[in-house]
Amino acid sequence: MGFKLDESIKCQVATLLFGLWPKNPLIIPYGKDTVPTTSRFLIGPRKQNNIIAVVQFLSLCPLPSLIHLFPACVLSPDEATQIQTQTQRAAMDHAELTTEQVLKRDIPWETYMTTKLITGTCLQLLRRYDKRSESHRSQLLDDDGPAYVQVFVGILRDIFKEETVEYVLALIDEMLAANPKRARLFHDGTIVDKDIYEPFLRLLWKGNWFIQEKSCKILALIVSARPKPQDGTVANGEASNSKRKITTIDDVLKGLVEWLCAQLKKPSHPSRGIPTAVNCLATLLKEPVVRSSFVQLDGVKLLVPLISPASTQQSIQLLYETCLCIWLLSYYEPAIEYLATSRTLPRLIEVVKSSTKEKVVRVVVLTLRNLLSKGTFGAQMVDLGLPQMVQSLKAQAWSDEDLLEGLNQLEEGLKDNIKKLSSFDKYKQEVLLGHLDWSPMHKDPIFWRENVTNFEENDFQILRVLITILDTSSDPRALAVACFDISQFVQQHPAGRIIVTDLKAKERVMKLMNHENAEVTKNALLCIQRLFLGAKYASFLQA
Repeated sequence: MGFKLDESIKCQVATLLFGLWPKNPLIIPYGKDTVPTTSRFLIGPRKQNNIIAVVQFLSLCPLPSLIHLFPACVLSPDEATQIQTQTQRAAMDHAELTTEQVLKRDIPWETYMTTKLITGTCLQLLRRYDKRSESHRSQLLDDDGPAYVQVFVGILRDIFKEETVEYVLALIDEMLAANPKRARLFHDGTIVDKDIYEPFLRLLWKGNWFIQEKSCKILALIVSARPKPQDGTVANGEASNSKRKITTIDDVLKGLVEWLCAQLKKPSHPSRGIPTAVNCLATLLKEPVVRSSFVQLDGVKLLVPLISPASTQQSIQLLYETCLCIWLLSYYEPAIEYLATSRTLPRLIEVVKSSTKEKVVRVVVLTLRNLLSKGTFGAQMVDLGLPQMVQSLKAQAWSDEDLLEGLNQLEEGLKDNIKKLSSFDKYKQEVLLGHLDWSPMHKDPIFWRENVTNFEENDFQILRVLITILDTSSDPRALAVACFDISQFVQQHPAGRIIVTDLKAKERVMKLMNHENAEVTKNALLCIQRLFLGAKYASFLQA
């Protein structure tokens, strides 16, 4: 009988392992759910600490296979668990790599040229650039930047050794961190027909966290720096005379969005996965293709839970970038439709109410300004007390001119909204949200006489929603008010009894006559009496 291994130990494909040790492979696939106790882990002539380094490769493999190490020494289950723990710790340490640490490595460029993985010209360029001072590298990039871009991308395309991939990504990251405008080098006319995107897009899904994070950030910068069509130039991936297929901008953007949504759902790194994804989205959501793909993948609902008051510097930055994403989405109608049906607005108002960070308040205010004129957002803002909140915010000493202007615009917009918002608009909003309560308009005879014909709009939409509430709501107050309002419609509209009967409301109201709540029972009875007897004979029940 064997013992089962933890899922975290997986088998790397045999070609990789045999490629690393062609003459004396350390690990071979076993391919069963358990390892026989007669062999368990069999460790070969190499040292145990080397095994830990090798097993790191196993975490990259999607196959739930087991490993069979050979050929002499047997490990107990406890020792196997210890190796697992060390492996996981090593993998986490690997995830915490920094650009500075990676750039301390010495990469054998000469060996790569000998094996024809890079050319002699590439080697010469790398010798001039690698391990040089920042000012020297900067001069080289100013003089021959596109050539270095081609070298870096070529290495990422042709060489798969993890340490080398990490090193080149660190070189590119350092180059762009020193001067983000260098991202334009990737769109130089001399390399417009080269597939600069494919290596980064591939590494998003196949690398460790350091590789994924750097690939994501570099891709976002490259895509954002591409020349626009009106500039009279052609961006890399948008047009090419090359006969071979290259990765298009749309491919890149869609692939990036898929990875970003995957990170929001299940981060590859426990503390940096979500912040990295939100940071890149804040850059990319300016792109129409990104907005469309993000909404199609239900990405908006992944952002909404992140809109909550923050206290630490790290969480404040995440909140700011999340709100920045919502602001960018507030310019896109399909996204607005989702925002309208979620708890986005109350969350934004709670953030602006409690936040003291000026940049957070600014982006939320500008988002609210954009949403004010959309659908029912204006009425919701009034109901949530935003006019009073804006007055309070204006009384504070802000220095940001965009924030001050946004507050003034929001204040004026809310005032206009309040003026335009008739009593029926308020009533309609209350019904559509399902938040029925005994506000004065429900029992106001003037309201019903003046507005009963408004119920005919959109094929009696409001009346239909009231009837739906009878089926779906568990709130006794909402049920009671819905029954009462239907009875008012029957009483005030010339064809009220016929319309309500045709809409099958009678059966639903009758079920509520046995409701445990007395208020519901009373108003259900009133409604049924008006349906059966007519308003004239049932009026004595109204009180």
